[in-house]
Amino acid sequence: MIQITLPDGSRREFEHPVTVAEVAAAIGAGLAKAALAGKVDGRLVDTSHRIEADASLAIVTDKDAEGLEIIRHSTAHLLAYAVKELFPEAQVTIGPVVENGFYYDFAYKRPFTPEDLVAIETRMVELARKDEPVVRRVLPRDEAVDYFKSLGEHYKAEIIGSIPAGEEVSLYREGGFEDLCRGPHVPSTGRLRHFKLMKVAGAYWRGDQANEQLQRIYGTAWPTKDALQQYLTMLEEAEKRDHRKLGRELDLFHMEETAPGLVFWHPKGWTVWQQVEQYMRAVYRDNGYQEVKGPQILDKSLWEKTGHWDNYRDNMFVTESEKREYALKPMNCPGHVLIFKSQMRSYRDLPLRYGEFGQCHRNEPSGALHGIMRVRGFTQDDGHIFCTEDQILDECVAYTALLQKVYRDFGFTDIIYKVATRPDKRVGSEALWDKAEFAVMESLRRSGCEFIVSPGDGAFYGPKIEYTLKDAIGRQWQCGTMQVDFNTAERLGGEYVTDTSGRAHPVMLHRAIVGSLERFIGILIEQHAGALPAWLAPVQVVVTAITDSQSAYAESVAKSLQKQGVRVSIDLRNEKINYKIREHSMQKVPYILVVGDKEKANGAVAVRARGNLDLGVMPLADFQQKLASDIALKT
Repeated sequence: MIQITLPDGSRREFEHPVTVAEVAAAIGAGLAKAALAGKVDGRLVDTSHRIEADASLAIVTDKDAEGLEIIRHSTAHLLAYAVKELFPEAQVTIGPVVENGFYYDFAYKRPFTPEDLVAIETRMVELARKDEPVVRRVLPRDEAVDYFKSLGEHYKAEIIGSIPAGEEVSLYREGGFEDLCRGPHVPSTGRLRHFKLMKVAGAYWRGDQANEQLQRIYGTAWPTKDALQQYLTMLEEAEKRDHRKLGRELDLFHMEETAPGLVFWHPKGWTVWQQVEQYMRAVYRDNGYQEVKGPQILDKSLWEKTGHWDNYRDNMFVTESEKREYALKPMNCPGHVLIFKSQMRSYRDLPLRYGEFGQCHRNEPSGALHGIMRVRGFTQDDGHIFCTEDQILDECVAYTALLQKVYRDFGFTDIIYKVATRPDKRVGSEALWDKAEFAVMESLRRSGCEFIVSPGDGAFYGPKIEYTLKDAIGRQWQCGTMQVDFNTAERLGGEYVTDTSGRAHPVMLHRAIVGSLERFIGILIEQHAGALPAWLAPVQVVVTAITDSQSAYAESVAKSLQKQGVRVSIDLRNEKINYKIREHSMQKVPYILVVGDKEKANGAVAVRARGNLDLGVMPLADFQQKLASDIALKT
């Protein structure tokens, strides 16, 4: 008898070896129909997999994260199948799952066109409707190489040839198409119904620019029609909110090839930057942080001590002077340790909190650059807390509350919390890791936060909390972090005098709330679709007159607002008032004040709020009070 243990603890017994599909059928017809794969003793397998001995089994459906990934991977194979049917001379290479979808790289004699994409997607639909079974087989490596060479698939043969000799590889066939893959896959192509091809892009074979260029077709796949439509709608909205597009339209910033991955901030954009920086500076000041500033360039020897030179060298910009090698700092941590150790510290000084708006440079690949979201030069709201082991918990609790307030002020209330625990390769004793992991988890519990545990994803020097915010259209952005570090201060010789007059190395808590200011401002632009709240808007108020006879009054209104600290501009152009209102509305200015003869006579203003809202005529003092309230409440 074979005993199968199910996730709820119940058991099923079978007289003979049994497939995953047969177990699902024994449980119920509905589950048999929904089954995409199985998880046998924690390992994902096809529904055709035979269970030969006692095992635990979970049936995977499209409601599971693994099920969605299987759908997407199988749809990538369906894409390759369709391409080979329509373009037999095309060679297939690799087709992995990526966030929200999949891609497949092809070698073909000419570029694929938008019309080709339509034809390929249509063929995919036809193949899916045929509901052909997806069948797995295993071949010895050398036999598989010969097989794909016989098909003219030289890229596949090269991939298999890189696998150690003597090993076996698995292949999956659907209809007339067979592909190399570890699997698992859906039982049949009929399970693939809700997908769409998105675009074609260039890609290098094996990601190496020295190799030939391929064509990468991107697609997305979802378990239901509604889920697919929601995603496509989100993409449409995201395109409208694209910070690169809005950055040009609102005259905030631009990028140039003369400085790839670096930002040219325009006056309006720099105003937004300053609002974010000054806000965060106040956060430092009000929460016990001392602001510091470290140098941009540091000697190679420092980076060797921290381990960056050996492990991060390719991402660092280096320079030389007087036969000494230096690097532009990719992060601020080592500089803060050097400030800490510049004088003898006592346990009474701890926790010691440093904050810096530290400008960092990282040599990101050109293909990874994305507007101001992914750049080579950026500034972080970087903070480091030097503390004892016993202070970790209290510092993490206080930090989470602080981060939540900051995110609320910027318009984000939906936060995802994740704790990354000890990896296989790590430093520090198990007892120390136990204490640190308890501290970060307990800090979230005390903060009333539900969290996800990500086993093994911590840094080698300690566990961490990752704070991911959701924006207005449901996208997730990992911004904040709290990392517990037992290693860096010790490596660089940072220590303090203990209460017993001994010496100890402090624990170093790496923390950032907004992270890269460039990236965070890009997120803000997209969150608010460019219509930044009044406290952040580069221009908060525009004052405009109906005719020249009100110009002097309009100027006096603007001056009164300026004395209040309002960022105001004045529009006295000889244009129709509706034209001026429309133009400033397009610039997403929070308030437009219109003054005519009546307003001039009564010391009043006609107020139009963003979104074409007519708030009517009110005394200037009343408007000033309303605006002050908006700014103070960050609405």
